[in-house]
Amino acid sequence: MIQIFGTTKSFDTKKAQMWFKERRIPFQFIDLKEKEMSAGEFDSVVTALARVYGSKADAIDALTDKKGKDYASIAYLDDADKAAKLLECQNLLVQPICRNGKDKASVGMDTKTWESWK
Repeated sequence: MIQIFGTTKSFDTKKAQMWFKERRIPFQFIDLKEKEMSAGEFDSVVTALARVYGSKADAIDALTDKKGKDYASIAYLDDADKAAKLLECQNLLVQPICRNGKDKASVGMDTKTWESWK
């Protein structure tokens, strides 16, 4: 089952939900304001994205919301500290984060990837 991590206020998260609904693809929405990603979920997303982006450091970079108001708190950390900070402060994540099983994930509006999940 596909999981969509995001918040109800995120327009991209709403668009992702609509994209899956229109195609009648079942998904589970997890509101990051109510229930954050566990360490295991976060690690599986990073590992899956590392396959796409080439490294865990690039996956962490892709997950980081550089336009967010709290970006300064993470901008100058090294990669290991960035991952820990993202897990701790999930409002720093780009939304939506979509996960298909443990080995496939996407970040942001990535309809091209989602098409391959059908």
